Amino acid sequence: MSLKMASPLYLIFLFMISGALGNKWSVKYSQLNLCAIRGSTVFMNGTYTHPTRLTVMNRFWLINPVPGIEPTDLRNESGYSGRVEYLGDEQNHFSLRLSDVKKTDEHMYCLRIITNDQKERWMGVPGVTLTVTDLQVIAPAAVTEGQSAVLTCKTTCSLTDPTFIWYKTRHGLTTKTTKSNEVHLQRVSSEDAGSYSCAVRGYEHLPSPAENLSVRYPPKNVSVSISSSGEIVEGSSVTLTCSSDANPPVEIYTWFKEKESSPVGSGQSYRALQSGQYYCEAQNKHGSERSAAVSVTLNGESDDYTSMFDLCSVIHHTLWIFFL
Repeated sequence: MSLKMASPLYLIFLFMISGALGNKWSVKYSQLNLCAIRGSTVFMNGTYTHPTRLTVMNRFWLINPVPGIEPTDLRNESGYSGRVEYLGDEQNHFSLRLSDVKKTDEHMYCLRIITNDQKERWMGVPGVTLTVTDLQVIAPAAVTEGQSAVLTCKTTCSLTDPTFIWYKTRHGLTTKTTKSNEVHLQRVSSEDAGSYSCAVRGYEHLPSPAENLSVRYPPKNVSVSISSSGEIVEGSSVTLTCSSDANPPVEIYTWFKEKESSPVGSGQSYRALQSGQYYCEAQNKHGSERSAAVSVTLNGESDDYTSMFDLCSVIHHTLWIFFL
């Protein structure tokens, strides 16, 4: 019975002693897991308490503590020169500012406190675990006009309350910022094709590599141009060239002459040997489109309109001579 009575009192006594000692020495961090964009600047904030009978002689940050081995001040670690700055005050706040964060900086960072008593030293373990991420745009390789597409700004760890900024061909999109790391393109058109990149507000100078979005669409803006070598005389010809905007490029070009039921040629260029109205049709796997007709007039040949005009001129000239 006495044993049962003594046990709770003993536990209470231990709790009071450990609580008192714990309040004397402690280290608290504002974040234990920190995600940072490569090239950015990060802050690790720590607050500590110590026994009032001791005087703090030195304090510094370190990486990856090993039991039994005296740690090295981060400022003296290889690869950290010029990138480390300590910020502290009299209220026992002590922060680390680490600039130009690299992938090789992925470590656990701890606060070390040294006092005037060699036996009274403290290390805040566990410390702050730093993870470094790049930004990467994930986009479909290609999308057909009229479909939807989702672009994602991917990270390998979770950033703290980020605001994402999207760029197309280095210019900000109309919807420039978003809390989501996705952009939804509804009913994609050929105008949506281009290179996309993303960034996080505050670190606009550290955008992701650009990712190209290819939009497949049928031929558009089909037109015909005319070219000839020198003066057009009887028996000569002109070359007609069909051009179009299409993705993938036009696979089939077909040439037509008005008032004729069948095609008169194929290929991007066509050699016209007769006067008339010509147009082309451009086609790829997503559709086709026809150009406006162009007029070809070769000397020595005439269409119906030209023949009628010439006949009227001859009759008029003959009558004029007759009445003279």
